[in-house]
Amino acid sequence: MDIQILPQALRKFFALLTVLSLLLAGIGVVGPDVKDTDIQNVIFFIGDGMGPNHLEKTKAETGAELAMDTFPLQGFSKTANYVGTTTDSAAGGTALATGIRTTNGCIGVYPTDMFAYDSYPMNLTELFMEAGKKTGVVTSDSTAGATPASFSAHTDSRDNTKIITNQQLASGIDLIWGANSGHADAEKVEAAGYKFVDSYEDILALEEGDKSFAQFSNELWRAAGGESYPTLSLLTEAAINFLKNDDNGFFLMVEGAHIDKNSHKQNAEGTKEALLEFDRAVQAALDFAEENGNTLIVISADHETGNIKLKNGVYEFNSGSHSRQNVIVRVYGSEDMIEPGEVMKNREIPVRIARELGFGADVFPRTIKKAAAA
Repeated sequence: MDIQILPQALRKFFALLTVLSLLLAGIGVVGPDVKDTDIQNVIFFIGDGMGPNHLEKTKAETGAELAMDTFPLQGFSKTANYVGTTTDSAAGGTALATGIRTTNGCIGVYPTDMFAYDSYPMNLTELFMEAGKKTGVVTSDSTAGATPASFSAHTDSRDNTKIITNQQLASGIDLIWGANSGHADAEKVEAAGYKFVDSYEDILALEEGDKSFAQFSNELWRAAGGESYPTLSLLTEAAINFLKNDDNGFFLMVEGAHIDKNSHKQNAEGTKEALLEFDRAVQAALDFAEENGNTLIVISADHETGNIKLKNGVYEFNSGSHSRQNVIVRVYGSEDMIEPGEVMKNREIPVRIARELGFGADVFPRTIKKAAAA
């Protein structure tokens, strides 16, 4: 039928149907899960164990002004594992890395396929590597700790630290920096094609194109003790400076692990020291982002530790374990990733990060199917 011979009203009707069909098919239009964006870089901070009252306690007792508090978008994350109970760092990290909730103790795997016999969920690091971006994982914990592992490995148990380390060395991630895991000496690291790093001078000596694997022996969460003593904030600044020289941009995950570790001990002084160093790392990223103009920074936590509450005007620990308290979500570099005061599920955070970079639901979250054995 020649549509031109139809009455004008019918021609408008057919034109409307054509537009609707294109919208439904996603042809030539931007769908609801895709976003036009100028963002090139993502820096994702995870304060392990850090609840809102960790910030309030630190500010009340030190008078500190936190860089985290200056972020224009502020909301909360509801933490839980696959069955909806209190999460550990492995399941919490997996939710933040992959957009999938799993079983406590599991790293980057589906709860229904813990041994990844058939498939596993893609993590943000893998997504951005696939997109041609530089990638990095920095932590004050062991490089095989649960949170860095969630962004660099897939295994049924966080205790599989040797497997995690082997997967990290085979990952192709540009830099993985943290404390010694006990499974990666210089010979093994260099055989995998990485530069072995165990001092801040080694980091400063890295050249463009180097892939590096750091195994530090000192306490990265404490205040600096000199140039040979790399701290989380120094490592964050160095990682940004190393990754930023790529035209495609970069993804960097930074974990402050000792907010959690000190909170388990109900060590108030150690917790404050760890949080303030974490915030200095945030400030280093913020300084870069304000100059760069194309960088998204997101801050959150895998869970709260210590169940800190305000009692009689004083913030106090109420346990040495994880709690179900909501944790913070702070965003710089986006106008609408979250609504003010919004409470989202932990697994929504990486999905929204991917959307901010223009990736649709068909790209992330995503299942990686393992090849069938020959």
